Amino acid sequence: MPRRAVAAVLTALLIPLAACGSDGTESGLHGTELDPPFEVSATPLTDTDGQPYSLTEDTDKPLTLVFYGYTHCPDICQTVMSNLASAMTRLDAQDRERVDVVFVTTDPARDTQEVLKRYLGHIDPAFIGLTGDLDTIVAVAKPMGVGITLGEKLPSGGYDVTHGTTITGVDADDEGTVYWSEATSSADFAADIHRLLDKD
Repeated sequence: MPRRAVAAVLTALLIPLAACGSDGTESGLHGTELDPPFEVSATPLTDTDGQPYSLTEDTDKPLTLVFYGYTHCPDICQTVMSNLASAMTRLDAQDRERVDVVFVTTDPARDTQEVLKRYLGHIDPAFIGLTGDLDTIVAVAKPMGVGITLGEKLPSGGYDVTHGTTITGVDADDEGTVYWSEATSSADFAADIHRLLDKD
């Protein structure tokens, strides 16, 4: 099964188990609002400076967008990250200061702190990169409706990685209140970010 199809299956299986939601049409969002919201794990991972970083304790802005992927991903991850970076350029300075984007690797064997920092430096240096022990990453991702599975081990020491492709919005109360699909455009991300910040 192609990687994109497997990722879509993972997403479809996990999200209904985690929460029910609306497609955002009532609120004007392009993403899907979650009711109840996703729980967000407080378990810390490691940022690109080698410091502990928790998706609850260290996300102090009104909105944090979280995406799980890996730097060797041949298609989806690059598209999502590029759209998020482009969305940031569509925001005014006030909105931009009130939102963080966090990229959590699903391939920590290859995505070291240095690799993540270099990768994000080409996309948006303000984005936060997290790595850590794979079992911990899987445990942090699961309550957010993101599944991660490893295929065959590669000669490089990493694995062929399949992962859920949703992007989750974590609010100031450390809850995942909305998610977007991999197909969300930069314009739609920007519009939703602005609308969510206005609600804060």
